[in-house]
Amino acid sequence: MPSLRQDIATRTWSIIATERGQRPHDFKKTGVRPRVESYDAKCPFCPGNESLTPDPVFVVPDRGDPERWAVRVVPNKFPALVVPEAGIERRRKRKGLYLEMCGCGTHEVVIEVPDHSKTIATMTDEEVELIVRTYRDRFLELDKADWNQLIIIFRNQGEGAGTSLVHPHSQIIGTPIVPDEIRRRLEEAQRYFDDNGTCVYCDILDYELKEKERLVCANDGFAVICPFASTVPYEMWILPRNHASSFGELDDDGIGDLAGILRESLLRLYHLLDNPDYNYILRSAPHYSAGEPHFHWYVQVLPRLTKRAGFEIGSGMNINVVVPENAAAELRKVQMV
Repeated sequence: MPSLRQDIATRTWSIIATERGQRPHDFKKTGVRPRVESYDAKCPFCPGNESLTPDPVFVVPDRGDPERWAVRVVPNKFPALVVPEAGIERRRKRKGLYLEMCGCGTHEVVIEVPDHSKTIATMTDEEVELIVRTYRDRFLELDKADWNQLIIIFRNQGEGAGTSLVHPHSQIIGTPIVPDEIRRRLEEAQRYFDDNGTCVYCDILDYELKEKERLVCANDGFAVICPFASTVPYEMWILPRNHASSFGELDDDGIGDLAGILRESLLRLYHLLDNPDYNYILRSAPHYSAGEPHFHWYVQVLPRLTKRAGFEIGSGMNINVVVPENAAAELRKVQMV
């Protein structure tokens, strides 16, 4: 029997379509995957092709050879938003019936490793730690700018997730506004806090650690769950075990814990579903909400195994064909190598 489940943090609903239930092998891609080499002479992100990208704004040198880079951050060549040249102008202007404002903001690309063929799951712990440290350092730097009220860090893995370049990379966008979808999350978290005096994400984490039914893995600093009202098959949340509303509060010890569990989560997904396409999004409080007691930053991992169709678009509800408890059990069973 299908069920409707509500996400207690957002009060949105998902349909868990048990009668359409599918197993991991149902999602694996068919056919032979093209081999990806460790270097591509035409790739703008590969070493030696640095002239094909804008000048870097941040570089982590290779620990073994300081002349080489381990991580590079460059402005996006085709940015969604741009840093204003003559200062910020956040005034909204009337366009007849409508409102508009300047497209000021920040759009950066994190080139994660020199090796063209890798993904987070196949990197070393040290490589992933450098990426997470770069995320944290760029977040803190960009958060200083007046025009960056919200900073979104995200990764698109595979064509089905919207990536256009194979080379491992992620992106950071800072916007001068906080969109309605983010405001709704903040408002629902505030509502829960007003009613209960506690953070809804802390309560979810405590409950899932006790129940263990939807727990995938955990370490000293973080826990990974398949949320009760998962919107897509094998969705995962990576939650800090200590309350913090902003990713900028992550300390140096936490960087290692996050890197380790991020890699482990994606490696489990990699083995279970044969390297699926996915998005991950780092959900953090906006600039003005840093330090709030009701919101809790986390990483949301969304495998791209199904497509939203007319019902999902029209209703705003997702149909998930894998029961979250089954998804977590399958992910837990993966033999880590």
